[in-house]
Amino acid sequence: MSGFIEFLPLVMFAVVCVVLMAGYPVAFSLAGTALAFAFGGTLFGVFDTSFLGASPNRLFGLLTNQTLIAVPLFIFMGCMLQQSKIAENLLESMAEVFKRMRGGLGISVAVVGMLLAASTGIVGATVVTMGLISLPTMLKRGYSPSLATGTICATGTLGQIIPPSIALVLLGDVMSSAYQRAQRDMGIFSPDTVSVGDLFVGALIPGLLLVLLYIIYIIAVAYIHPSSAPNDNRTDEEKRDRDLNIWRDLTPPLILIVAVLGSILSGIATPTEAAGVGALGASILAAIKRQMSVEIMRNVCQQTTRVTCMVFLILIGAAIFSLVFRGYGGDILIHDIFTNMPGGAVGAMIVVMIVIFLLGFILDFIEITFVVVPIVAPVLLKMGIDPVWLGIMIALNLQTSFLTPPFGFSLFYLRGVAPPEIKTSQIYRGVIPFIAIQVLMLIMLAIWPVLATGLPEYFYG
Repeated sequence: MSGFIEFLPLVMFAVVCVVLMAGYPVAFSLAGTALAFAFGGTLFGVFDTSFLGASPNRLFGLLTNQTLIAVPLFIFMGCMLQQSKIAENLLESMAEVFKRMRGGLGISVAVVGMLLAASTGIVGATVVTMGLISLPTMLKRGYSPSLATGTICATGTLGQIIPPSIALVLLGDVMSSAYQRAQRDMGIFSPDTVSVGDLFVGALIPGLLLVLLYIIYIIAVAYIHPSSAPNDNRTDEEKRDRDLNIWRDLTPPLILIVAVLGSILSGIATPTEAAGVGALGASILAAIKRQMSVEIMRNVCQQTTRVTCMVFLILIGAAIFSLVFRGYGGDILIHDIFTNMPGGAVGAMIVVMIVIFLLGFILDFIEITFVVVPIVAPVLLKMGIDPVWLGIMIALNLQTSFLTPPFGFSLFYLRGVAPPEIKTSQIYRGVIPFIAIQVLMLIMLAIWPVLATGLPEYFYG
């Protein structure tokens, strides 16, 4: 019996996965499963209820966390840019910039996907927006369905890694707590800290390299298979109509992105303060472009409220799950498994990456960030792994799993807005080269951790 109790944390985790796959809401699945195991453990005398006594303080701490205030502000910023058609104008203008290059429209989609990722920070919003705006245009201009859908799915997931990503905000907060806990367990009572800003800066080079690799692939396809990515075939009248609008459409969003990221990099503002700048700036931008109305503001506020409530409900459910998991000794169990694993820190890291990749098929990044990362991160950090490098590796890994058939979330998002004539098999074929590119980026980051850690050390020491 005692041997079974020792593995109850893993059983509890497996039950949560089964409940989620059955279609129940994430937040209630996490909290409900945890409370059921806590109640059963109390009846049989194998669970200490004092762990649940920490719930009120834990939940109050979550709701008053200054870092997490950035979440609704960044969501508001992204929703405003989406609702006000600024993203649509940006794509048209960027296509004009690259019109003379082979595969120019595909390149423009990759660049705009990067800019939208830096504006919205939400994978689903970016994929749906790009699918609605750019997919019909790419198909109309003769792009192969596989290349068009693959490019959109891949660039849409850039919201996972390009700052100011919501995923990095949440991951940074969790990683900060895990890092401090790991140092306390090692007897370091004046611990170093890792912040959301560290992850933002650390993600810049890997994110930009990923975009560059996407563009290189699109150009290669345009030269090797010209029929898959034909040159610009618009009429002179259509081109002339857009020539006058390039700088008008490009400059304001770029200024907004530079203001948000620049204020973080320079140390002028924290990510939370920069999120406030972004939200206000997006509203001013929409008003200047005469795209602001009561209806748009209502839609933006409602969408922001829905997404924010979802995030915080999941966070609360994950906090309760974490308390019960630790109450059953789950953190000790995971530590023993990893420390006894062949290969030491490298072996443990490989196993964690594989598990997170597979979980990305059935769980969103929010659940993985709040449930899985707090369990595995302290153990890995105590083994000497750099927290910034670990955070970027996890973000890139999740980005890859969101793109991988048959369960990748990005594929489902695009399938929902793609025309009926686009086959699911074409979407799957289109993303395979981009998955290979992302795996290559993970390998590069594993070989050269300085790609993630170099900039944070330069800016923040």
